Amino acid sequence: MTDEYKTITDHIGEGFYSEKRSKFLAFAHHVNDVEDVKRLVAEYRKKYYDARHVCYAYVLGADRAEFRANDDGEPSSTAGKPILGQIHSAELTDILVVVVRYYGGVNLGTGGLIVAYRTAAADALAHAEVVPRLVEEQITYSFAYPMMNAVMRVVKDLQPRIVSQQFDNTCSITLAIRKEMAEALRQRLAALSFEA
Repeated sequence: MTDEYKTITDHIGEGFYSEKRSKFLAFAHHVNDVEDVKRLVAEYRKKYYDARHVCYAYVLGADRAEFRANDDGEPSSTAGKPILGQIHSAELTDILVVVVRYYGGVNLGTGGLIVAYRTAAADALAHAEVVPRLVEEQITYSFAYPMMNAVMRVVKDLQPRIVSQQFDNTCSITLAIRKEMAEALRQRLAALSFEA
C-alpha cells in the first residue's frame, strides 16, 4: 500500500444534469467520518425537502475500505452505485457525493437513471479540487526534560508534524509522520532513551 491517497478540499464541488425535465443536482464534499456524512445528508434532505430523492455515496479511509451507496427509493443500484463508481474511478476517499433529484414527470428507466446519476456525480467531481494527502502515523514519546534538545534534533532531522506537546518534569510529544518513515522515527526516539 502506498502512503499517499487522494481526497478533495473543503470547497464543495457542484454538478448538474437534466434529462426529460428531471433535474439532478450533485454536491461533492470532503468528509472525515460517518458522522460528517450523516449530518450533511440530513442537511440536504432538509434543504431540498421538496425533492423526490436524495441519493448519495461515500468512501472513507486512506485504504478506501469503508464505503456505502444509498439509492433513497430509486430502483436498486440505479443511483448510489453509479455515484460510488465515479468516486472509485477517480480514486478518491474521505468524500461524500450527494445527488438530489427533482422528478420531471417522465420515467427515465434504469439505464437512464444510471446515466443521470453517474453524469451528475462526475460533474460534481470535475468541479471539486483534488489534493494528495499522506497516510500518517502518530507516535507519542515521553521523556525527561533534560532530553529536550536531543528530541528536538530528531524532530528537526525527520520533519514530523508536531500534533501536541507537553513540557513538565516528564515531557511528552505527539508527532505525525508519513507511514513509511514511522519506524525510522521510532528507532531514533528509542535510541535517545539509551543515550540519556
